[in-house]
Amino acid sequence: MRRAIFLLFCGAALAAALEPGPIAPNLANVRRIFIDKLGGGADSDQMRDMIISALMSSKTFLLTENADRADAFLRGSADDKIYEEDHSSSDSIGIHANAGGGSSSNSMYGQGSSSHSTLGAGVTDSESSHSKERKHEASASIRLVDSNGDVIWSTTQESAGGKFRGAMADVADKIARQLLEDVRKARGGP
Repeated sequence: MRRAIFLLFCGAALAAALEPGPIAPNLANVRRIFIDKLGGGADSDQMRDMIISALMSSKTFLLTENADRADAFLRGSADDKIYEEDHSSSDSIGIHANAGGGSSSNSMYGQGSSSHSTLGAGVTDSESSHSKERKHEASASIRLVDSNGDVIWSTTQESAGGKFRGAMADVADKIARQLLEDVRKARGGP
């Protein structure tokens, strides 16, 4: 009898171990994303909005404001810096040379002679410049986290601005492109 109970208990334990539990989504299975507020500088809310816009235009994910319905959560931090760099330079050349001489004599009778010689030269050139350059840089470190808190994807992107866009828009676009490329690979796409 004990043996039968033991076998029954072992069978139940084995069945429970083989029964699949809730599966955390991997990158290929993520369909609905909640984008949390980003930490970082004062402009992190604007970066969040730009990431939302970039991901919405891809039509790959459903973005939700309801965290309870999300497959994954996009979290991270972003910063945007605008500053000026000062550049100064100065060049100078200077050459000087002088020589002199002199002689004088007088006699009692009012006769005298005098001789004097002087040479000189001088060259001076000076040039200086000062310029200020305005810089705009943005960066973001972003991760995609499943409902269990496990990180399933992450990226860090930086930009000093693109040819036709600002630095923050460029970073948001890079994040979206990287996520879409990695999802495409995870789903077995070309």
